[in-house]
Amino acid sequence: MKILITGSEGQLGRDLVRVLSDEHELFPFDLDMDVTVLDGTMKTVTTISPDVVIHAAAYTDVDGCELNPDLAYKVNALGTQNVALTCQRCGAAMLYVSTDFVFDGKKGEPYLEFDEPNPISVYGRSKLAGERYVTSLLDRYYITRTAWLFGKHGRNFVKTILKLAEEREELTVVDDQMGSPTYSLDLAKTIAELVKTGWYGLYHTTNSGSCSWFEFAKKILECAGKRGVKVSPITSEELNRPAPRPTYSVLKNYCLELRGIQPLRHYEEALRDYFS
Repeated sequence: MKILITGSEGQLGRDLVRVLSDEHELFPFDLDMDVTVLDGTMKTVTTISPDVVIHAAAYTDVDGCELNPDLAYKVNALGTQNVALTCQRCGAAMLYVSTDFVFDGKKGEPYLEFDEPNPISVYGRSKLAGERYVTSLLDRYYITRTAWLFGKHGRNFVKTILKLAEEREELTVVDDQMGSPTYSLDLAKTIAELVKTGWYGLYHTTNSGSCSWFEFAKKILECAGKRGVKVSPITSEELNRPAPRPTYSVLKNYCLELRGIQPLRHYEEALRDYFS
């Protein structure tokens, strides 16, 4: 297939290029295609006429979105609308990467694809708006909601913890937010499998298992062999970040299971592979 990827230099984008390059004809774009400009996006994509567009470009700074909502909606909502309109024009299927932040975290058990979203942050609302543009404009689409991404490329929680561990003897990490850490390479492999199926729809795609950020930080230091660093729990209220976070945003990969697609492995196994 001819596959066009937006955000190809990002954390997930680079792994998508790595995973898909052997089997497909790829057209990776990053800052060289501004998805917030409809005419330019449409001209670029229709010239290539891909079979699938994987839309991985996004404004993912959660606190940045809260402080700059205009940019969040311009990139995550209207930018996604532009990509969907372009796919509509050229007849391409679209895969949109969304987030666990579309939920409010009040359910207290893993969210299914059939649960009603209720985002509590600008980031979550802008990503949900992107989902709604995709579903209203296209018949052939995949939406993959993921969470707590870490990988070899870009900024992420694993790299932050390792950097802080080099600078400090004690770290404080929030212990009242639960989620599913997800290895970007594992997500890329699942996306690669999904786009070949033609089973369009909404899928939760995270590594299995769940933990708090505090527990994740301790596991990161353990896997990295940094046992001399103390980690202490704090609350989200004590951290006092600009954007509210869902307290429990664990995603159950229910539709993948029902379709018989191999579920993503446990996040601890993925984390060990990351370090190896």
